[in-house]
Amino acid sequence: MRRCISSGLPLRGALAGSAVVGSVLVGSVLAILLAAGPAQAQSERCADLWTSRNEIYKARGYCFRTQRAIDAFGNAGCQYDAIEDVPLSANDRRTVADIVRQERELRCPR
Repeated sequence: MRRCISSGLPLRGALAGSAVVGSVLVGSVLAILLAAGPAQAQSERCADLWTSRNEIYKARGYCFRTQRAIDAFGNAGCQYDAIEDVPLSANDRRTVADIVRQERELRCPR
C-alpha cells in the first residue's frame, strides 16, 4: 500500500497511483487536474487537502460531526469529540497547519 510521505497515512483513490512529496502532488493526477482547467484543478486540490487533513484526524480517533466526513471516514472506533482533544504529534500538527494554510490560500470551502 502506498503511503503519504509527510503523514505516513495510506493513499486512497486517485492518489494511490501518484507520489506525494510533502504537500505537493507529483504525477499523473496533477497533470489531469491542470488539463481540466484552473477551477477544476482548484476544486480537486481542495478536496485532496480536505481528505488529507481529515485522514490525520481519523487516524488519531476524532469523532466527525459533518455528514460529509462521516460518509467519507465513518466514526467507528472514534474517541475524541473535540478536535482540540485529539492527540496529534508535532509532525501531525505541522502537517495539519500546512494543509489549513493551503486551504486558506486556495479559498477552499470549510
